[in-house]
Amino acid sequence: MSSKLDSPIQTQMAVAVMRSPLSTEYRGGNKSIEGEKQPAGRRRVFVQTDTGCVLSMELDRGDNAHTVKRRLQVALNVPTEQSSLTFGDLVLKNDLSAVRKDSPLLLTRNLIHRSSSTPCLSPTGRDMQQRDKSGIIEILGQSNHLNRMKDMVKDIVKAIKMGADPIPVHSGLGGAYYFLNSRGENAAIVKPTDEEPFAPNNPKGFVGKALGQPGLKRSVRVGETGFREVAAYLLDYEHFANVPPTALVKITHSIFNVNDGVNGNNTQKKKLVSKIASFQQFIPHDYDASDHGTSSFPVAAVHRIGILDIRILNTDRHAGNLLVRKLGSFDQVDLIPIDHGLCLPEALEDPYFEWIHWPQASIPFSEDELSYIAKLDPAQDCDMLRAELPMIREACLRVLVLCTIFLKEAAAFGLCLAEIGEMMTREFRSGEEEPSELEVVCLEARKMLVEREELSPSPRTDLGEDYFQFDIDCDEAGSDFNPKMAMDDPLTRSPKPIFGNGYARSPLSKLDESIEEGEEGSDGEYPEGPANPTHDGNIPPVSKLSVSLKNTMLSEASQKNQTYFGGKSDTDAYFANTSSGHRSANEQLPASISFVKLVDMTEDEWTMFLEKFVDLLYPAFARRKSITLGQRQRQRLGTSCQF
Repeated sequence: MSSKLDSPIQTQMAVAVMRSPLSTEYRGGNKSIEGEKQPAGRRRVFVQTDTGCVLSMELDRGDNAHTVKRRLQVALNVPTEQSSLTFGDLVLKNDLSAVRKDSPLLLTRNLIHRSSSTPCLSPTGRDMQQRDKSGIIEILGQSNHLNRMKDMVKDIVKAIKMGADPIPVHSGLGGAYYFLNSRGENAAIVKPTDEEPFAPNNPKGFVGKALGQPGLKRSVRVGETGFREVAAYLLDYEHFANVPPTALVKITHSIFNVNDGVNGNNTQKKKLVSKIASFQQFIPHDYDASDHGTSSFPVAAVHRIGILDIRILNTDRHAGNLLVRKLGSFDQVDLIPIDHGLCLPEALEDPYFEWIHWPQASIPFSEDELSYIAKLDPAQDCDMLRAELPMIREACLRVLVLCTIFLKEAAAFGLCLAEIGEMMTREFRSGEEEPSELEVVCLEARKMLVEREELSPSPRTDLGEDYFQFDIDCDEAGSDFNPKMAMDDPLTRSPKPIFGNGYARSPLSKLDESIEEGEEGSDGEYPEGPANPTHDGNIPPVSKLSVSLKNTMLSEASQKNQTYFGGKSDTDAYFANTSSGHRSANEQLPASISFVKLVDMTEDEWTMFLEKFVDLLYPAFARRKSITLGQRQRQRLGTSCQF
């Protein structure tokens, strides 16, 4: 498989090109490729149904979505009526020009017609040879970054042909398998997208949702953790954080699990089944971080992993997905971060950073680390991911942009890794989940946008009769976007629009505010930090949300989550107390509150939002510095006895 595209491909993704929100530092240069011609000849794509069936097919230039559906129906015996063919945010109809060679497509049934009674009938045996002529393992996409994995794939295919069977991984909630090389060693870990927690073919009883529906984290859809694993690897420039090489593949083997589609029972044994899966190089290691004291972990390794976690808003960085490898004597070790499927959520989530209370995280960044952070370009990151993973959603990219800007500004201000992580982490007070400091800044920025809209209302000439909350998708998608499908999408649907004439105001507009000039240090000034060159030294006063934030916004969010999000509970506690057997995602899937969504803003609103966001960061950083200094003083002086 060639590592390069035969010729340029016109890309018409249903995502907005990110324009510069600030200075040239964040300008990425999305190069316009309009007018470039579709390559002549045929393109191979991999089509997956929402129940997990996968078929490779060749597309001619004249083929459309209806052609793909007919072929899928004949080959896999699956119903295609009232279904949509999707490519990330894009709903494909007649035009398939946005689909690149070796791309994964998803066939989803409309919610009203969803049924779990139709089993996945993947082609097997002779039918497989007639209908799917792709190899045992095919890397999706044409990325040059994945060239190093091709030799490993060839070696694993050789081992499979020699009779080396993969080994199922019994830990974890989803299906995973160790694939061996020709020497009988673990070479790669494969995680099929349709065997994720609550996916149709989950082998451990966690079933109940179709691909594309909200998953273990509400803002991470079922079946979409695989490309997030690849995104984390691609974003780890210069192998800075040590993420193992990862690719998205179509892989065929009899070891994979297929349920009957009704009650989650495994029905197919020893038959060839094709899956789309994440494919990550196995890294030999001695143990994980939960089996080892953290004191010996190198400061640089902790910092580098933390920098990546902040950029991608990792919601699942626990000790079990930090591998530890010994490096000779003197207790020297190296850390390998894995399991990034719950990063880059579609809305701001509560992250989990295992390292946040490690002493290494409180040590200031080194000059090399600060230089690496300063060179990060979120717009360039988005361009790269759009090119390498064209199915990635715009909502994920906006989270990446926001968190990268936050990291860059915080590091430049002088915050350490622990302080940055604490600002991103939510707190529980009196049993209520409250927004993080980062989310409060975002809420303030959005409130300022609402006030600006009210002071200078202007007619929205771009809104038609079918306008809905996420008009960014509608504007960009053109004739290939279905507004009804977006409204039916439980992940992107919003119960109360915010922007535009005649629409409801943000809940923050009802808050009472108490304006303070910032949290003062012991000398009455802001804690020492670098001056902001883009603000002429003028730090705007910090708007501290009053108690009514909890009474107004949180109470509304709580009510919405009981009916719309399905309630709020702790994921780990839920799974720790769950008995064996099949778990229905519809009834028992834990969900978290989404305080801030980013994709519901138009491109102009997104640009203005980022400008306001950066303006509000510096007083927030100063407040965090004063909190840190106060904590250190209390630790030194102790507390008086209380009776």
